[in-house]
Amino acid sequence: MILMYIPVLLAIVSCGRQDYSNQAVPVYNQAYQETFEADTIAEILVSAKDAYVLVDPFSDNVVQHIKTIKSKCNQVGGYISAGTGEVWRDDFEQLKPYLTSKEWPDWPGEFYVSYTKTGIVDVMKARIDKMALWGLDWVEYDNMDWIDAQSIARFGLHTTKEESKVYINTLCDYTRQKGMKCMAKNTVKGFEHFDGVVYESNTHQKNSWDTQGTQSFIDNGKLVIINHYNESDCDGVYAEYKQFYNSDNISFICEDTNTQKYKHYN
Repeated sequence: MILMYIPVLLAIVSCGRQDYSNQAVPVYNQAYQETFEADTIAEILVSAKDAYVLVDPFSDNVVQHIKTIKSKCNQVGGYISAGTGEVWRDDFEQLKPYLTSKEWPDWPGEFYVSYTKTGIVDVMKARIDKMALWGLDWVEYDNMDWIDAQSIARFGLHTTKEESKVYINTLCDYTRQKGMKCMAKNTVKGFEHFDGVVYESNTHQKNSWDTQGTQSFIDNGKLVIINHYNESDCDGVYAEYKQFYNSDNISFICEDTNTQKYKHYN
């Protein structure tokens, strides 16, 4: 009888980092990049272990690898753009009535969400249902901060900052009902109950977010990730962030100009 339990005990020990609290973890990112190529599924399958792995589960040839990625004690986050509709998504026509007619010029093929109190929630919930079915652990919400006075005026958005927060929080509540965690992106204002946050920075723009909110996430043992782009001194920037927040519990991934690939830590 004792021997029958040994494999289970070993599995628990080998995945002991999976609560991701009060620690930095390796980060892999297949979902997006800024300057160079993102991590490939092939690289993730070989190298990622005890890591947070972000994938775009709605892109080609990803879903079938989620189980294998998780078998190496990784937690897998699924990318979702909450603040925009993307023309390459299968459900774009369903989203279209809730979007602006004017394209976001910074990202061709994307359109800002304009209406947040109507049927868009149901379209997004259908995505979340799929991510739960595929076995994802997190939902990472991109473009959470698309609403401000400038974007409202420029694109004629029919929603407000407060309404957008209600919309995002409604999606997070549903995500948790489906057994997954919520990852914020670039802001935690109004999303203090989220389970983690990812920030984007580059060599010319660091800490361009609410640093007090970031510190509160660190102090509460939540997963804080900094995704840094286009950098020749990744090690130096990581040390700078750890010194700024007086913490080693910051997870970091960096686009290294020397290798033109992501550099992973922890």
